[in-house]
Amino acid sequence: MLPLVAVLVLALPGCKVMQRISDGSYNNAVTDGVATELRDRGIELRARPHCETRDSGSSVVHVECTAETSTGEPVAVRGVAADADTARPRENYVVTVAGRQVLNQHCLGDGCGRSP
Repeated sequence: MLPLVAVLVLALPGCKVMQRISDGSYNNAVTDGVATELRDRGIELRARPHCETRDSGSSVVHVECTAETSTGEPVAVRGVAADADTARPRENYVVTVAGRQVLNQHCLGDGCGRSP
């Protein structure tokens, strides 16, 4: 799987301009990736995480998500994508459950390499 921000950028044929698709699409990709990563670690969620994207007005995009495990523990996700307007964005995602870090890596979801 490609890094999540790769879905954010769409090259227009014959045009130098890069166009970003909606924050909603990015939020969905992060939500799905987080759910997959946690399920792979034996952590079940009550519902899909709720994510909000904050664009810094530059090539850096921040995403924050919240959720709850099936046992009621709070889940927090913080992600950042630098160079989001390029073909090779640099991403990092940190996920905590009840304040303890369970994930810190450069991508999320099926096929994601596990090295930071």
